[in-house]
Amino acid sequence: MVTSLNEDNESVTVEWIENGDTKGKEIDLESIFALNPDLAPGEESIPSPETPPLPSQTSVKVNKIPKNRRTIAPSKNDTPSRDNRAVGSTRARPGHQQPEPVPAPPPPTQMQTQSQSQSQSQLQQQNGSITDMSPPQPAKKEFGIPSRRKSNCVKEVEKLQEKRERRRLQQQELREKRAQEVDVTIPNYEIMYMIRDFRASLDYRPLTTADLIEEHRICVCVRKRPLNKKELSLKDLDVITIPSKDVVMVHEPKQKVDLTRYLENQTFRFDYAFDDSTTNEMVYRFTARPLVETIFERGMATCFAYGQTGSGKTHTMGGDFSGKNQDCSKGIYALAARDVFLMLKKPNYKKLDLQVYATFFEIYSGKVFDLLNRKAKLRVLEDGKQQVQVVGLQEREVKCTEDVLKLIEVGNSCRTSGQTSANAHSSRSHAVFQIILRRKGKMHGKFSLIDLAGNERGADTSSADRQTRLEGAEINKSLLALKECIRALGRNKPHTPFRASKLTQVLRDSFIGENSRTCMIATISPGMASCENTLNTLRYANRVKELTVDPSAVEGRPNVHAVNQLDALEAQWGVGSSPQRDDLKLLCEQNEEEVSPQLFTFHEAVSQLVEMEEQVLEDHRAVFQSIRWLEDEKVLLEMTEEVDYDVESYATQLEQILDQKIEILTELRDKVKSFRSALQEEEQASKQINPKRSRAV
Repeated sequence: MVTSLNEDNESVTVEWIENGDTKGKEIDLESIFALNPDLAPGEESIPSPETPPLPSQTSVKVNKIPKNRRTIAPSKNDTPSRDNRAVGSTRARPGHQQPEPVPAPPPPTQMQTQSQSQSQSQLQQQNGSITDMSPPQPAKKEFGIPSRRKSNCVKEVEKLQEKRERRRLQQQELREKRAQEVDVTIPNYEIMYMIRDFRASLDYRPLTTADLIEEHRICVCVRKRPLNKKELSLKDLDVITIPSKDVVMVHEPKQKVDLTRYLENQTFRFDYAFDDSTTNEMVYRFTARPLVETIFERGMATCFAYGQTGSGKTHTMGGDFSGKNQDCSKGIYALAARDVFLMLKKPNYKKLDLQVYATFFEIYSGKVFDLLNRKAKLRVLEDGKQQVQVVGLQEREVKCTEDVLKLIEVGNSCRTSGQTSANAHSSRSHAVFQIILRRKGKMHGKFSLIDLAGNERGADTSSADRQTRLEGAEINKSLLALKECIRALGRNKPHTPFRASKLTQVLRDSFIGENSRTCMIATISPGMASCENTLNTLRYANRVKELTVDPSAVEGRPNVHAVNQLDALEAQWGVGSSPQRDDLKLLCEQNEEEVSPQLFTFHEAVSQLVEMEEQVLEDHRAVFQSIRWLEDEKVLLEMTEEVDYDVESYATQLEQILDQKIEILTELRDKVKSFRSALQEEEQASKQINPKRSRAV
């Protein structure tokens, strides 16, 4: 495309697009005219035989013509030049002297035509070859004054303008033609063509099995799933492109003020990027498989899938789905177990005499449930050595991969799920499957494989439904805490805020120690309708990856304004200091964009609510299951059946039993009152949350 005309050096500036990059150079006009003869400026020439002849006595001398302007000089008999652009140029009639200018000459006769041919032949013999043989045109006159001819530069500019208008017309016709060819029932077909044209300019180099597997202490990768049946039925557009092994591009539709639609192509870079044709085996090869050897070297490994509901987390971790049935043998759970048993057979590990155990539990609304023991509720406590213990969690010994598959099927059938806009059976909890190696009963290594709940549920912290609020609060808090724990792991920080959520609390041992490795698989949906949630997922994954780029980076100063607001809110809600609250406060200071002071207060209220709920339930269960009262009362009532029973003794014993009952029930009643008060505080705190700040992380 010609972008400018340089009159000084008679050249033009041109630009073109090559492999998505705009390039340009300067070319002289002579080269342009040589490549495009139709653009060359018009040259003056001797008329063809079809034009009126010159007088037989006229002789014409042709001078050497410059490249940019050619004229024919008159002969010695002062015959006017036949340059139709010269001032006062006229036509001569045969057999007469030079006439006055006339409006239009009569049509040539046969004799004139023959005379013209003879004159032309004579001119060619006298002057050699003549370049321009075009017939002369009469000069245009206005009010008797001949018009000035245009310069070559003006003509070139006009030609460029004509070509530009012609090109615009062709583009408009092409758009109209495409609009006729495309199915009008497809929404956003203009965006579809924009994405298609953009992808045509990319150089694709996807990830292959031939690529090297790099070792990372913290590995962050992204996996794109194909369009599902619902998206295909709605004719949703695929706005995700993965051109290379570590790049993800999002084509976000935008609209200008004048309602013109355009694409904002956002690019993210990670350790690995898997497109929609990648299998679970391929994903496992580059993510979880390098971590298996870590647990044999007395280390801790963690691999988790993160993303919105319906983006493929459960498919990646648990296995392929065929309708409602899941093939657990093709998930990362089973693939990791397979390699663990293969490693046990190697000579250097076989002599260690290791036993393999497995656990499977879920975390829902801040509570832990054992998926291998009929969803029994578990308690998470710290022992005297500050080691986190999941009290009552069952460990099942496994001898082969088939044993692991059976446990996965049992656990998946019990997992809490619910309906969302993205998925009819969405996972509402964090599922944690652990492979544990023990040597003579002692822990040797642990591999935690986690299928996280959908990240968009973290935005449901101001819902009118309390259950949804509690779900969203736990998910939001746990994802933020997980990010901060990875920050501490990547930068070898002395403090890890694992107490901020139940998820990071039960995974505490995976975030401490030098021999700990973590892998994050961010799963994304390709549809345009999921673009906002996809960008949130990629931004979260990008922040996690950025945390590991520069371990020596200086931490940002805490937000003093936010801390002051927290201090004021402490007095309002009566929140005291505790290790859990200190970790929550750290989240607020380091994640100002995700956690406002009001959201922090809400999280604190929810945490207290969960703790008080556990206490009330335990006390109520103790009262209900108290058999001692029933036995004492039964003996007392049997004594009254005797004729001469001791009435005073009966009254004394009954009073003692009632006093005990009243004391215990009064204590339980006070806890219930406090619990109800905490419910009201949680509801009030949820109404103070700024909706713009409580977005999904």
